[in-house]
Amino acid sequence: MEWNFLAVLADFDLLLLGLVNTLKVTGLALVFGIPLGLFLALMRLSRLRPVSAVSGFIIEFFRTTPPLVQLFWFFFALPILIDVRMTPFIAAIVTFSIQSSAFFAEIFRGGIQSIDRGQWEGARAIGMTYGQSLRRVILPQAVKRMIPAFMERSIELLKTTTLVSTVSYADLMFQANDLAQKTFRPLEVYTIVAVMYFVLIFAFSQLSIMIEHRLARSGESTVR
Repeated sequence: MEWNFLAVLADFDLLLLGLVNTLKVTGLALVFGIPLGLFLALMRLSRLRPVSAVSGFIIEFFRTTPPLVQLFWFFFALPILIDVRMTPFIAAIVTFSIQSSAFFAEIFRGGIQSIDRGQWEGARAIGMTYGQSLRRVILPQAVKRMIPAFMERSIELLKTTTLVSTVSYADLMFQANDLAQKTFRPLEVYTIVAVMYFVLIFAFSQLSIMIEHRLARSGESTVR
């Protein structure tokens, strides 16, 4: 067998377009998933048992069911149930926002619970409400500890988004499959795609390691 990357590189712009679409899904899933994760974490920490139980069920359900099944359900089943048009892009955003929020919720919960109880008591002693204490005292400290875990989860999310090609969204994997059929050079195509994912994820991994080392030097612990 002879390797020939020229045929693939001639249409490299298609792979770049797919990469941009992959980053769109990942970025928007983070934009929606992180706030939703905080909301679920606060529900989970609530002293009201029904509220905590509902949050716990949502978190465990989306943490334990396969993301591919979730994607298929939102893309194929949800439009039938609520009579709404669901594009592959919207289905991907909805699926990965909710799915990632379940993992972010546990990161938030661990980070908030890692803060010494005295911080809450001190905030209350100077007249802060629960919301003010959380926003001004607890979360700023907790988020510093959670950054490495957030970075790691974001990398996992990026890799999980390869599933969107199954619902015909033109992400990097979808474009790779299309290009492999067009050029009859699947090994070359997937080799290039593997390198693209490696470069991107390796860069994020190194950034995560750098942040973790910086936090370690400053005396901050991290939450996994």
